[in-house]
Amino acid sequence: MKQLLIFTALSLLLAPMLVVAGDSTAVTLANRLYASGSYPEAVEHYEQLLLAEGEAPELYYNLGNAYFKENNLGKAILNYERALRLKPDYADAQHNLEFANLKVVDNIDTGDSFFLKKWTQMLIKLRTSNGWFLFGGIVFTLTMISLLLFVFGKTMLVRKSFFYLGVVGFVVSISAVVFSGIRKQQMLNHNEAIVLSGVVVVKSAPDKSGTDLYQLHEGTKVNVISVLGDWYEVRPGSNSVGWVEIKHLEKI
Repeated sequence: MKQLLIFTALSLLLAPMLVVAGDSTAVTLANRLYASGSYPEAVEHYEQLLLAEGEAPELYYNLGNAYFKENNLGKAILNYERALRLKPDYADAQHNLEFANLKVVDNIDTGDSFFLKKWTQMLIKLRTSNGWFLFGGIVFTLTMISLLLFVFGKTMLVRKSFFYLGVVGFVVSISAVVFSGIRKQQMLNHNEAIVLSGVVVVKSAPDKSGTDLYQLHEGTKVNVISVLGDWYEVRPGSNSVGWVEIKHLEKI
C-alpha cells in the first residue's frame, strides 16, 4: 500500500512536464511522445531540444522524467540535478530527485559532517548566482535607507534601531554577494558527477591494474577532484579518494 502511494505521488509530479517548456512544435511533439509511452523517442527529442535551444531547467526535468520511465536511473538523476543547478527552487525536480535517490544502492552522505558548513552549503544552493546578486542589491538599498534614517532620526531610539538594522543589512548584502560568487563558480566548475554504469569499481590508481577499493552503483553522486587521461579522481561523500574511468561517469 505504501509503495502504491509513493508511485501515485510520483506520477502526479511527472504530470506537469506535459505543459512546461514552451509551446513550440518540437516541445509539443516530445511531450506527446512521452504521454503515449514512447520514452526512447521522447528522450531523443528532448536531447535534440537541449542542443538546439540551449539549457533550460524544464527541458532537463522533462528529460529526467523520460529517462526515469525508461528505468535509466543514472541519466534520470543526472538531469534532475542539472535542472536544479539552473533553478534551485524547482520543487518538482527536487521531489523527483529525492524519489529517484531512494533507488540508489549506495547510501552515501554527500554533505559535510560539520552542521554549520552543511547548512551554509544548503543556503547557498537556494538561489542562483543572479538571484543572490539581486537579493544583495535589494538589501544594500534598504541598508542605505536605514543609514539615512539613522542620520536624520529625531529620537535616540529611532537612530539606534536604524543603525543596527543598517549593520545587519550590510552584513547580509555582503554575504549575498559572496554567495553569488560561490554559486557562479559552482555553475562554471562542474565538479560533481553521476555514476551512469550499473556497478563501477573504484581503483587505487588511474590504471585497470590498480587495487580495487570499493564499488559504486548507478545514480551515485561523486565529487571529481582531478582528471588524468581517461580517469577521474573522485571522492564519494566522506569515502576515501579513488579513481574511476571517465566513461562510467557524467558531470552535472
